[in-house]
Amino acid sequence: MRLTGVGVGPGDPDLLTIKGRKLLRAADVVFVPVSAEGLPGYAEGVVLAHVDPAHVQRVVFALGGDADRGSSWNTAARQVAEVVGRSGHAAFATIGDPNLYSTFTYLAATVRRLVPGVAIDTVPGITAFQDLAARSGTVLAEGDQTLALLPFTAGRERLSTALAEHDTVVAHFKCSGTHSGEWLGRAATGRRFEDVDEIYIFTVRNGKLSSAIGVEDNLSRMRQLGIVPSM
Repeated sequence: MRLTGVGVGPGDPDLLTIKGRKLLRAADVVFVPVSAEGLPGYAEGVVLAHVDPAHVQRVVFALGGDADRGSSWNTAARQVAEVVGRSGHAAFATIGDPNLYSTFTYLAATVRRLVPGVAIDTVPGITAFQDLAARSGTVLAEGDQTLALLPFTAGRERLSTALAEHDTVVAHFKCSGTHSGEWLGRAATGRRFEDVDEIYIFTVRNGKLSSAIGVEDNLSRMRQLGIVPSM
């Protein structure tokens, strides 16, 4: 009985680690998260580039309120528990790294309650902020420089403290809203989008803000709004 959380990177199939690919191919079933609307996620796209689709199974992770999230996590955990309960090996693919702001943490805790004795391990993955740093040529830290990572939801005070005390600050949040006006030249659709990732990297040198770069997951936003087709 084994469950492995595999970090599949920021969404580029070429950034899946060799170890991650080996484990995904060796598992009996690879679970990939999708939205309640059935929209494919980046994790699924990466997995299908490397794994036989016959071994891939979707689990719904609802976007929105805590009640919906909790219910979907419990349902997903039961699906995974069914596989590992048969002495099988299940892998769960998660964007980024499974030990950093990942839904795998909650899934694993629930599976452990449902299947006592299950072995749970993880395979690290490349995070979105590392990918952003590489693509922008940003050095995150060197020598005795320090780096802070926090969500914007930690609050203005903690963000201000991080900027005052560290050389580099990575901040992220999930954006939700309604497309009620023109956006990127697209007329309003009136549709909702949920949990769209945005990441920013701030560098501080000699006590002053030196640079600030950010990236928004506009592809995911446009898919939810129906502006572009799903994969």
